[in-house]
Amino acid sequence: MTSLHVSELREAALNAGEPILLSGALYTARDAAHQKLCALLDAREPLPFALEDGVIYYAGPTATPPGRPIGSCGPTTSSRMDAFAPRLYRLGLCATIGKGERSAEVSGAIRETGGLYLCAVGGAGALLAGCVKSADIVAFPELGCEAVRRLEVLDLPLIVGIDAKGGNLFENTFARRQSL
Repeated sequence: MTSLHVSELREAALNAGEPILLSGALYTARDAAHQKLCALLDAREPLPFALEDGVIYYAGPTATPPGRPIGSCGPTTSSRMDAFAPRLYRLGLCATIGKGERSAEVSGAIRETGGLYLCAVGGAGALLAGCVKSADIVAFPELGCEAVRRLEVLDLPLIVGIDAKGGNLFENTFARRQSL
């Protein structure tokens, strides 16, 4: 399994279906945060974090237990952010992390920008939280669990869902099932 730092994602020759271990800084954002991020962009106001080569994890962590940096931190359904994702990829976002399929528009934006869509295992939020070494709210604290957090992760296990060349794990899997 390939171990990568967030800063290496753009240069890595990853293929759909390939497992990786990701380390470095990423940001959580779900529906409400995406709406606020796009409102800031529309108003030409600065974002709370840089999109350029950034990674957004579609997660809304649960309450933080004593002595831990974060509560359960599993992925949410990525298609809920499909209306926002192409714009963010075109503004420099490197990758998103979530679960489930993406729209043709998102797949096209990923291919166009050389981005990635990475999949985390749904239902394993408590296990994934063990990869989070620190978590700090950086924007929209009023959103509670949907506030934007900066996470520092170590060896977060992921699978490449859509690669920079247009390879798509979901299309490949569906095609294999059809041929059986």
